[in-house]
Amino acid sequence: MNSMADHIVSGYDSDLNELATSLSDLGSLAESMVADAVRSLGRRDDGLARSVIERDVSANRLQAKIDGDAMRILALRNPMATDLRRTIGAIRVATDLERIGDLAEGIAKRAINLNDETRLDMADGVQRMGRQVKTQLSAALNAFLKDDTQAALQIWMADRDVDAMYNVILRGLLNEMAGHPNRINASTALLFAAKNLERIGDHTSNVCEVIYFTRHGRQLIEDDTVRPALHKPA
Repeated sequence: MNSMADHIVSGYDSDLNELATSLSDLGSLAESMVADAVRSLGRRDDGLARSVIERDVSANRLQAKIDGDAMRILALRNPMATDLRRTIGAIRVATDLERIGDLAEGIAKRAINLNDETRLDMADGVQRMGRQVKTQLSAALNAFLKDDTQAALQIWMADRDVDAMYNVILRGLLNEMAGHPNRINASTALLFAAKNLERIGDHTSNVCEVIYFTRHGRQLIEDDTVRPALHKPA
């Protein structure tokens, strides 16, 4: 009887470990797609941009695998408490990471379009924003692997910095379009790239919320350190 119980526990642990491994793989893939999409924008590198676009298929497959594995765990293992939150969290994080891959693909497509246009000075600002977003995504994935809720809190609050950068870029590109109608196409493509980066920041924040909820069983917004910080100027 003990042998059977040990086998069941071992199988359950194996399922959870495989789920964690797949999530780690998807996170690494999404992170590389964001990094290369931003690099392709700065280097005006069509080949690098196309490699990002091609990787989106792999991201979609990994996300589907994670969903399937998580649903199987829910159906067969009947997880409770932290394990239940971890399994549901895996589905949520996989969805956010797959969406980050989609957004990186969109940036890569805009990068290819921009290679046919005169380079704009605002491209430097978009690249800086891209590096910041990638840094926060990397930190969030590291926090997820380490189950580090304090790091997740800090990354979540830092998303305001990304929003501020986007607003500066938005105003700059709108002024560019108003003053130089011949640059509207390039400005629009760059604005779409910046918006995608802002949305990647939002999905990174979602990952941080999952980290917190998995550990504590309550929403990150309810943390005592969050509410006062949100009322401070960004």
